[in-house]
Amino acid sequence: MHEEENDGGTPAKRGSGPVARAAGSDASRTSASRTSASGTSAAGTRASGTRSSGASRIAGRRGIVARVLSGVAILAAGGGLVAGTALAPQPSAARPLDAAEAAVPAGSVQDVCPAPARLLEGTPVGTDPQFSPESATARSTVSAAVVSSAGGSLPGSALSALKGSELRRIAKAPGSATAPAGSSGVLAGVVEGQAVDDVSVLSADALANRQPAAGALMAYTATDGDLQGSAAAACQTPSNDLWLGGANTAVGRSSVLNLTNASTTPATVNLELYGKAGQVKASGSRGLLVGPKSTRSIILAGLAPGEERLSVHVRSTGGPVSAFIQQSVLRGLTSGGVDFIAPGTSAAPSQVMTGIDIQDAGDVKSLTGESGFDDAGPSLQITVPGPSDAVVEVKLFGRAGQQALPGGGVVTAKAGTVTEVPLSGAPAGQYTVSATSDVSIVAAARVSRGLKASQSLDFAWSPATAQLGSQHVVPLPQGGERLLVFGALDGRATISYTPITADGKIRTAATADIAAGTTTTLKAADRIGDSAVVGYLVSASGGAAYGTVLLEREGRNDVSTVAIAPGAEGQEKVPVTLGY
Repeated sequence: MHEEENDGGTPAKRGSGPVARAAGSDASRTSASRTSASGTSAAGTRASGTRSSGASRIAGRRGIVARVLSGVAILAAGGGLVAGTALAPQPSAARPLDAAEAAVPAGSVQDVCPAPARLLEGTPVGTDPQFSPESATARSTVSAAVVSSAGGSLPGSALSALKGSELRRIAKAPGSATAPAGSSGVLAGVVEGQAVDDVSVLSADALANRQPAAGALMAYTATDGDLQGSAAAACQTPSNDLWLGGANTAVGRSSVLNLTNASTTPATVNLELYGKAGQVKASGSRGLLVGPKSTRSIILAGLAPGEERLSVHVRSTGGPVSAFIQQSVLRGLTSGGVDFIAPGTSAAPSQVMTGIDIQDAGDVKSLTGESGFDDAGPSLQITVPGPSDAVVEVKLFGRAGQQALPGGGVVTAKAGTVTEVPLSGAPAGQYTVSATSDVSIVAAARVSRGLKASQSLDFAWSPATAQLGSQHVVPLPQGGERLLVFGALDGRATISYTPITADGKIRTAATADIAAGTTTTLKAADRIGDSAVVGYLVSASGGAAYGTVLLEREGRNDVSTVAIAPGAEGQEKVPVTLGY
């Protein structure tokens, strides 16, 4: 690879129970002793007979009064003792306890790859599509890599069709493959360009209670027909909450949402649609059933027709789902490209996209000025799902640092709408885009390729991606120009990238130092020795860094972007709270 130069319970209260009972007992004993003494004096008086009966009654009343007053005084004293004890500051009988953490068993990987791009047949009614045969030159392949443990044991893994039939067995069971003598002790199981004709699934078992390091990528290419161009997407871990931005249902644009349920539990999906003028209310967007091991395709124009910019929020109950939008453009009889729109990060105040390839500013302006080509240039789309408008600061970082944007890069995006910000005007090259807001937003950036209206053009959407960490498996398709694009924002970052070759070897790592506020592009090697390079292991350290695979073809306007998927995590622990 060649690097472009870049510079429990409430605490008990003492005195409220036992002390009060003890005070009452003392009062009773005192009152009893005084009563006994008074009784003895009265008996002596009656025996001597020197007092009249009236005097006796008076004395008796005085004795009663004295006993009552004595009892009141004692009770008052006891009450004061109780009150004083209760009101005085007391040490707490409880102490805070940290929530215990329980280890979560590592789960297996089950990444879903999209089906090949298919052309809609005729003019469908409603939202259920009918597809026509693919073009004569269309080719769809899946490339995958599964990395072993440090001891060289590969997890049980395979690439399979959605219904379960195996397309390629990678490793039978842990320990079935070991690293060759003299190697670093780590190897990879590889799938190199497996042809597919439908949805496929990469599965890999947990190994030593750790999530396996694995990744797959589906790539589509065609040089003829209405869907000529290229499209690629990282195979996706299913989720119950997904955001997709960049759809278009205007005339000449086709958007098909493909929902796949690879689990054995039925999924019920609800869609939230956001357009240029606000949220779109569609009667057929809720309660969509996706059965186990099945895919449901939905034509978005049947739900939100005529939307030049459309974002889709997919939420499921029951089984998790994967979601891709097959997006294509046809301008008259000329193809405008094809893409698989993949989900980006969830709504947040900050979103970052990289791998934004911008062409010459003057030529882009001339092209987008022609009728029907306003969506043929690079741009950023911002969706505001909340009830408040967003003030968004957009920054563009290239090889030489930050580049100015028209209007200073600060825009107001209306609540519930999709706002577009042009990115043209910067010098040609690869860029990283950041969008920072005062409220949560969703963002995606469009990459365009081709500068002449008479030619077949292509485009791709780069979704917002998460910050890079360690051990990201980045598979690559064979053929064409394969670029790794990395952007650093606020601090200098170091990227380590290690080639994976078709023979299963993990080659020597290389590093790239990225200055803060810049973007670096690295060209993947085609071969190392006699073996093809089929992917990389990528890690980042230092400042926050982001990465995307940019795919192009020499002599053609084909372009695709694939955000680098999250890396394998160690054993996860979660806090456990006992109670109800």
